[in-house]
Amino acid sequence: MGVDTETGFDLSSPVTEDEVLEVRSGKLRNFDGTNVMTGIYKTTHDDSVTVTEMGIQGDEHDYTFHGGTDKAVHAYCMSHYQNWKVEFPEAADLFVPGSFGENLVVARMNERNVCIGDVVSLGPEVILEVSLPRQPCFKLNHRFRLKNFAPNTWRLSRTGWYYRVLRPGSVRAGDALKLVERKHPQWTIERIQEYLHRNPSDFAKNKELAGIQEFGVEAATAFKSRVAKHESKERKARIAAEEGKQWREFRVVQKRRETARITSLELEALQTADEPELKPGAHVKMKLGNGLVRAYSIVGGDRNRFELGVALAENGRGASKYIHENVSQGDVLTVGRFTNGVPMVSAASSHVFVAAGVGITAFLPMVETMAAINYSVTLHYAVRSAEDVPFRERVEKLGDAVVLYDKTKGQRLNIGNIVKSLAWNSQLYFCGPSGMMAEALRETQAAGIDEKEVHFEAFEADSSGDPFEATVVNKKGGVTLKVGPDETLLEVMQKEFGIEDVPSSCEVGNCGTCKLTLKEGSVDHRGSALTKDEKSTSMLSCVSRGIGKIVVEI
Repeated sequence: MGVDTETGFDLSSPVTEDEVLEVRSGKLRNFDGTNVMTGIYKTTHDDSVTVTEMGIQGDEHDYTFHGGTDKAVHAYCMSHYQNWKVEFPEAADLFVPGSFGENLVVARMNERNVCIGDVVSLGPEVILEVSLPRQPCFKLNHRFRLKNFAPNTWRLSRTGWYYRVLRPGSVRAGDALKLVERKHPQWTIERIQEYLHRNPSDFAKNKELAGIQEFGVEAATAFKSRVAKHESKERKARIAAEEGKQWREFRVVQKRRETARITSLELEALQTADEPELKPGAHVKMKLGNGLVRAYSIVGGDRNRFELGVALAENGRGASKYIHENVSQGDVLTVGRFTNGVPMVSAASSHVFVAAGVGITAFLPMVETMAAINYSVTLHYAVRSAEDVPFRERVEKLGDAVVLYDKTKGQRLNIGNIVKSLAWNSQLYFCGPSGMMAEALRETQAAGIDEKEVHFEAFEADSSGDPFEATVVNKKGGVTLKVGPDETLLEVMQKEFGIEDVPSSCEVGNCGTCKLTLKEGSVDHRGSALTKDEKSTSMLSCVSRGIGKIVVEI
């Protein structure tokens, strides 16, 4: 809304002078039910208070996301609170001045009439400069007890904004906030958020914004990074080229036995990629010398140098045995598509990972990343014995974030108990053998947990079953393929049309890369990448099976 629903004030109206209704600061404390530290709970100052280059004196921040000279003082418009109450009546009692963690509660200045780089005087002494729009995080969800609330703040441009302090001094409630200089009148906070969040792919606007010197590091980095990536892709036609020649050669620079069953490989590209960054939770496909193609979770690194952990499968088809027995340091392996497999659900207040054995490889980088930025994260990890923990040093560094279950000590991973003890707004992640995954599915369904709040990352899949026929309507004018009881539709399509034209990645039903459009027929759905609604119009060709005859489209 662009109008204060209580007063009728048009929030887009120009405002060059405003009143500071409240001045606030607070101490770090834990969010209830989590180990997440927050400074969002602030109290008012009745007397004058000193403002330094770091903000209101005595105000404490979690410096992972907040605080610093770019985020010294957070301002928020009083008018927004009434609108939030109307839109979220179930949390109306929580939408009160100060509840967004702001330092300054102002009457009429807001994201529609405040511009980046605005220089303002605050009272008789302090000079401030607008440096950033506020970037909302999951803590707002927890503050208002509303799941996925935070994105609404940037969608509606009600985030507030940050000032850096150009001249320190004293302030108090009732002081005037006056515009002294406006450097970028076309770039209000609302318009910046259009291209920062709502329309991030507009290259021309990103380039213009990247040139604004007054931005704090957070936004400046975001815009400059987008411009650099766009120019790199345009210069080398990166998207098309990477899809067309997805296979590269990597040398094994280290092979190490992690446990009796798990071996790690570190691989380095013979030809480096220009954009090596990988998100935690990615996996990659490899062609092995015995003709097999397999996907493995990446435990660390990037697109130019990365590490894998491979368990010796007792009943596998030979890929893990080949890696354990035939691959040596110095060998060159062919590596294909990198895929982001495990989603980072940033709106969750708490993240609970459950893994067994080699299943830790799917989650370890993400758990490390979350722990490093002070997310509330726990890894429940089941092993045969304490000697069966791979990447031991990294696991030990996580400290209390890891709950270890040692089978030799009679310690059993009880998924039901984990589910029952979940904090509000938690996200669950599972990776383990089929028995554990089946138990996880039963327990989460029995507890009524929404499927969007659970991620299943299988490392094995049963893809066998009755034979069926699939007509692929958009290939070669329509081709009917026969899929045998021990074949997958993906395998048959790749033989018929080629690997390059039939993309895949994990091949156990996790990632959704192999998803097809289901035009006609019924499917025995397997894997976890599709929601309940998607299953009516899609199928995973790597694990799911048609019933009788089906018609699909790649």
